Order: sequence, then structure tokens, then C-alpha cells
Amino acid sequence: MSINEISAKARRASLRMAAATTEQKNQALEAIRTALLDTADVIVSANAKDLARAEKGNLDAPLLKRLKFDQSKIDTVCEGIESLTALDDPVGQTLRATELDTGLELYKVTCPIGVIGVIFESRPDALVQISTLCLKSGNAALLKGGSEAMQTNRILAETISKAAVAVGMPDGWLGLLETRGDVAEMLNLEDDIDLIIPRGSNEFVKHIMNNSNIPVLGHADGICHVYIDANADIDMAIRIAVDSKCQYVAVCNAEETLLIHENIAADILPKLKEALEAKGVEIRGCEKTQSIVDVKAATEADWKTEYLDYTLSIRVVGSSQAAIEHINTYGSGHTDTIVTGSKETAMAFMDSVDSGNVFWNCSTRFSDGFRYGLGAEVGISTNKIHARGPVGLEGLLIYKWRMIGNGQIVADYGGPDGKKFTHTKLDKQWLR
Repeated sequence: MSINEISAKARRASLRMAAATTEQKNQALEAIRTALLDTADVIVSANAKDLARAEKGNLDAPLLKRLKFDQSKIDTVCEGIESLTALDDPVGQTLRATELDTGLELYKVTCPIGVIGVIFESRPDALVQISTLCLKSGNAALLKGGSEAMQTNRILAETISKAAVAVGMPDGWLGLLETRGDVAEMLNLEDDIDLIIPRGSNEFVKHIMNNSNIPVLGHADGICHVYIDANADIDMAIRIAVDSKCQYVAVCNAEETLLIHENIAADILPKLKEALEAKGVEIRGCEKTQSIVDVKAATEADWKTEYLDYTLSIRVVGSSQAAIEHINTYGSGHTDTIVTGSKETAMAFMDSVDSGNVFWNCSTRFSDGFRYGLGAEVGISTNKIHARGPVGLEGLLIYKWRMIGNGQIVADYGGPDGKKFTHTKLDKQWLR
């Protein structure tokens, strides 16, 4: 089947998906969870083939870790589906209700976007999360995963699609794309695709934006920072810095640069170095950092690098404002955290750092749709329109205006003797 045929089928399916009931969608999610558990052996076998091919191709260790999809990860994504099923249906929620006049009511109601195309990295668990999020939010999905995960993605997409269709979801609601050529063609399908979500580097996201008329929800680099302020609790700061870097290095919400106030640097850097190197982290530091601890020199390129590995750049700064300026200069607008005992400093940091996620006294790794209670995520957006930060169910919705009348016409409201609008706020929900 051609990409045009797949996308046209998804468009038709999306119209039915938009009208699916909560019960129908939840039944499909439960069918998907059961099917994944029942075919776990087949999925793991397909993944083993992808892993073997990737190892022969000398795929980097962090990417191999992402690619692995064993029984443990199957269990994890199935737990995620259970959590997603338990969430309220995001479709049909009333955002605003207004009485324009007696018997004339206006409702702003959430609805699916339609057909969503997602291009993501070699993480099979992402395919499960994205497809089920699209289903719960009533959207059809066209997915393109990394070529390294081709065998795993095929069996996952087949299993998920068949399980949902068997209990009433429309055929074609989930389509799998496999080649770069498919992506190039997808960018021209603005009549069928409503939104593209690319997950990857800034260059990749910009390429997608520059080569398509379809709206793009950009998920760029994850150059995340931890800033340790002068009056931070040292033990707390070390725990947060180590967790942000080491809890899982190959992800976009892992810390890549650590900023430290000069007044606390001499006290904390030796302890940080010991804790980080115990985890296998290679440290690259500015001149001030090197004057306190023995580490490699950081270059200008390091401040702009998403390592996705056990490497961390450290810079000593003279003030919280200097930390903010560094983050706004080199960061990717993803996730940045401050460790401080000062509420005033923390609030200034959170107000001034231009990122989708700004934290106080906690790890950057909390920046995640599942941890936010959003039902996993299709990605993290660094955009400033529609959705920002982890894009879960709410980020896959738009709204429509619905009006209920009783024969009213606009002519009745014209002229000096015409009826007047009341514009009264209503405390009521849409009929559904």
C-alpha cells in the first residue's frame, strides 16, 4: 500500500475515531494490552534480531539501550496502558459555556486533532505509548520509527492495530511508515495529515518544519541544566545532580550541563566529582572548575551538546542571573532545574528561564508525561503554541465551538431595537 493510500485510510478512520465512545476506546486499549502480553515471545524475538543487526552496525551503547525491548519493557508499557485506560476521556470536555441569549448557548468543547504523524527514534516502547495515546484521544496515527527497530516496530504495529480493530476501532487508524522516502512523502500530505510531531535533533526538526505545510510540534534537543545556587543544601544538590545525569543517560530529560554558584563551588565540587565518577561519568569543566578539581577542559561546543551518555559539562557562574543567561543562551528550552534554599531566587529562576519545564529542588528526570500523570507522552514540545512540555492526551486535542439554539437568527440582533446578547457564563457541561 502506498503512503497516499495509508494516509487516506487514516483520514477516513479519524472521522470515526472522533465519535468513538469512552467505553469503545477503553475496550480497545484493554485488547491491546492483552495482545501485547500474549505475543511477548514473538515481540522479544523480533527485537533480538534488531539488536543483533544494530550491534553488527556498531550502534552506540545509549542507542542500543533504547532499542532493547524485553519482557520487562513489555510489562512496563502494559502498565502504562492500564494507567491510560483509567484516565478520564479527554474528548468532549467543556472548556467554556456561555449563554448568548435565552435559549442560545455556546460551548467550547475538546475534540481530536485528526491524523497525527509522529517520527520518533529507535525506541519500540515509544510506538506503544504514542499509538495508545492517539487512540485514547480519538486520533488516527501514522508512525515512523527508527530503522534500527524495524522488526520490532512491525510486530508491535501489527499487534496493536489488529487488537483494536477486532473490538471495533476502524481499520487504518494506525499506519506504519518505514523508510526515509516515506517521511519525505508524508511531508506533502497536508490534505490528510493534521499535525506532525518529529522527535530528534534541532536540525532534524527544522528540516521537517522547512519542508512541509503541515503544522509541526517540534521536539528538539534535550540540553537540560541543573543550577546549584549559593545557598543550596549540598547533600540535596548532589543527589539531584547525580540523578538528573545518571538515572538514565540516554534520554532527552537527562542533565547535560551543571552550573554551580562560585560561592559554593569549592565545597561541593570535590564531592560531586566523587559521586559522578563513581557512576562512570566523564566530567568536562570550565577554567574555574578545573582550578578546584582535576577534570578535562570544557569547550564552547560542550555547552551546546546533548551527550545522551555518561558525560557532563560543568561551569562555575558568579550569580543566579549568570546561570539564567547561560541556560537561555545554550539550552534547548526543554527542562532546567534550580537547587536553592531561597524561594525568591527560585521564583526568579522559574520566571526567567525560557523552557517548557522549570523545576525547583528536584531532578530534571521528572520531566515526563507519565510522571506528570498525562498518560505517557508522544514527545516533549519546546514550542510556545498549542502544547508545551510533555505532550500527553491534552496536547493531542483541539476544540470546536458548538452552539444550540431555538430558531434564532442574526437579523433579530441588528438595529437599535434588536435583541441584546447577554454573554452569561454557564456552569454546565456539553450534552454528551
